[in-house]
Order: sequence, then structure tokens, then C-alpha cells
Amino acid sequence: MSALKKFTLSMLMLATGATAFAAGGEKADSLSDYLHLPITNSILYSAIITLAVIVLVRWLVGSPKIIPSRGQAIVESAVDGLRGLYEPIVGKKAMPMAFPVLLTLFIFIVFHNWSGLIPGVGTIGWGHEVDGHFHVTTPLIRPHTSELNGTIALALVSFGAWFIIVMKYAGPGLLIKDLFGNKADKKELAPAMYWGLSLVFLVVGAIEVVSIFIRPVTLSMRLFGNVFGGENLLHAMHFLFPFYFLELLVGFVQGLVFTLLTAVYIGLICNHGDDHGDEHGHDEHGSAKEAAH
Repeated sequence: MSALKKFTLSMLMLATGATAFAAGGEKADSLSDYLHLPITNSILYSAIITLAVIVLVRWLVGSPKIIPSRGQAIVESAVDGLRGLYEPIVGKKAMPMAFPVLLTLFIFIVFHNWSGLIPGVGTIGWGHEVDGHFHVTTPLIRPHTSELNGTIALALVSFGAWFIIVMKYAGPGLLIKDLFGNKADKKELAPAMYWGLSLVFLVVGAIEVVSIFIRPVTLSMRLFGNVFGGENLLHAMHFLFPFYFLELLVGFVQGLVFTLLTAVYIGLICNHGDDHGDEHGHDEHGSAKEAAH
């Protein structure tokens, strides 16, 4: 399967998976009473943006050639840049499986963040007139990342990908050892101190397990808060152009932060230096933990 077909399939799977997870919380508005379809405005817009991104990428790349066209060169440069950013964090071993997930999440989040800046998004729909002004209560379309259902769905997709990749490239044994194992050198410590530290690492491991299970909450809340807050800022500032540029930057940074944190979570377990030796691997592992904190 070509890289372009893999990308198309990844985008469709992410849009479908995120839609299937979305439920509860700061939810989007149902359009069943207006369009007679069992969908919400964010699901509708998610499908529109996903198809638009797929069409755009396929139009830019066209038929891939050894000597790339201008559009193909733009896409390849962007992909290579992201690969160079994620690979040192994830590690070469897990990169083939992790990179398509990270790339698709990044593109999906950034384009949805930016799509909320398009005039009419969130302001065209159904509502009622108040004091001579029409007030929209049910927008026709709404960005997937501007409602809590959507960001929770993306966080669950990220968490599911983390679990699958870690189980495939590290395994449950290494995961348990990394969480609860004694990191001290047994040869350098007295037996009493070593086993005392083992109890400490068991407690630390239990805390780490709790932190792992709250990752979807922190990922979703961070993304939702920034995007939702940006929308309110634009409305309060009457859509002034300087704030448009600020929101373009925030939309890009939030997509980058979301995927970098996902990469760090994968790298904490899977990136132990690969082919560079155990000592170097432990250094990278420690660096990944510092980045996560």
C-alpha cells in the first residue's frame, strides 16, 4: 500500500474513530431535527474537513514521482520535518507504527483548529430573533476540537494507540518493570537500602499508573480549553485580524503539543536507545521523562 493511500486510510479511520468515541460532556448540537440525520454539527464538519484534507493532499501530490513536483515537494518536506521531530522521542523501533498515528493526529487537529476561523463556522445555522437580532442556537457546522466530546475522542484514540504500540514493541513485562522496578544498582547499595527503595518504587509506580489513566483527561482538557477559549476571544474582540493570526499560531501549537505529548508517552517505554546501547538508551529515557514533566 502506498504512503498516500495509507494517509487517506488513516484520516478516515481517525475521523470514524473519533466520531464513535464522542459522547457526553460539553457536547455539540444534534442536527437530527433539521437535516433528519443522526449526526451532530461537529461530526458533519469533521467529515467535511477530513475529505477536504484528503482531496488537498492528493491534489498536491498527484502521481508521486522520483523528481517531485512542487506540491509533492511541499508535502514531503512537511512530512520529513515532522518525522525528524518525532523520531528522536519515539525511537527508531516504534517509529514505523507510531508515525502514521502522530502525523494523522497532528493534521486532523491543526486543520480543525484553523477551520474554526473560517467566517460562518459556528455562526450560520438555526435559532431565533432577540431584540431585532438573529441569535444562532444550533450552528450548522462546528470544529471537532471546539467541543469536549471531540477532544475526549482524540485523547482516547491517542491513549489506545499508545497502549497498542507499547504492547507491541515493549511488551507487558518491560512496562511493569519500567513502572514498578527498582532503578537503583543493587551492587552499589546495602541490601536493606535496596529493598527499602524497592518499596518506594512500588509506591511511585502506583502513582505513575494513576497518571497514565488521567492522560486522556489532561490531553482533552488542554486542547478543548485553548480552542474554546480562542473562539470566545475572537467573538469578544469582534474578529480583529491580529487575533486571527494569534489563533492560527495557537491552533498549530496545540496540534504540535498534543502529538508531542503522545510521542513522549510512547518514547518513555519504547525508546531505550534502540541500536545505540543501554547507557545511551537510559539517557534518552530520562530525557523523555523530563520532557513529559
